[in-house]
Amino acid sequence: MPVFLDRDILVCNFHRCANQEEKYLYLIELGSALPTSSKDLYHPKNIVPGCQSQVWITVDTDKEGLVILDGDSDSVLVKGLLAIVFCCYQHMTPQSIIYFNVKSWLLDLDLMRQLTPSRSNGLGAMIYTIHKKLKCLINH
Repeated sequence: MPVFLDRDILVCNFHRCANQEEKYLYLIELGSALPTSSKDLYHPKNIVPGCQSQVWITVDTDKEGLVILDGDSDSVLVKGLLAIVFCCYQHMTPQSIIYFNVKSWLLDLDLMRQLTPSRSNGLGAMIYTIHKKLKCLINH
């Protein structure tokens, strides 16, 4: 996973967007920064249920115990949402991600009211899937 922007910088960048179209363009730009994933990502066990688009996510940890996220989507906008979630969770341990108030942080982006209900539900499904996979990692 590439190093994304700091969470606070990402919030500032979203606040600089003048309108919904600029936010969508920024989302697409963020999504294009996601690296190309290996074929292993596209296994059915990595599909995120509850998303209108196809979304795949894997969760692992590195040797220091920090979370490594990989993901992709068939939608450029959803790839941008993945990039935001990955940015939010970079350099965190599984326990800190589970206890991090991501909903509050997403409100700071002022993005949620711009998303359609199906995109908001999909974003929630991505976060839920990451938490579920992290809990499995912690328990093993």
